[in-house]
Amino acid sequence: MKAEIFLTDDYRPAESEPFMNERQLEYFRRKLLSWKAELMEQSAETIEGLQDSGRNVPDIADRASEETDRALELRTRDRQRKLVSKIDSALRRIENGEYGYCEVSGEPISLRRLDARPIATMTLEAQEKHERRERVHRDD
Repeated sequence: MKAEIFLTDDYRPAESEPFMNERQLEYFRRKLLSWKAELMEQSAETIEGLQDSGRNVPDIADRASEETDRALELRTRDRQRKLVSKIDSALRRIENGEYGYCEVSGEPISLRRLDARPIATMTLEAQEKHERRERVHRDD
């Protein structure tokens, strides 16, 4: 069993530390778990809200508006479901010792990028190249 890593509330990974040391990994693990818990809570609220909104609205315009709101909410939750899957994948990479490294080049992903987007799997350069290639193929 691993010993728990102590982090102060104001801890932020720094470039001066060894890359992906235990403290940094614990920081990102906690950040990912917190984000996942928040998404799961919102999902539960949505389910509860959808169960409550199953009432029969007589006015056609009101009913259409309610259906549009429901569709938008479900689309948002579907995106969040995919995000939870990416969070789980990032947590697995932490456990496997692969977190923080680009899946394309193997280079370290900048701490600033990981702090802003903890599920990132590529360096900014690799991501930009990937998106340019994607755009070219989409235009074909």
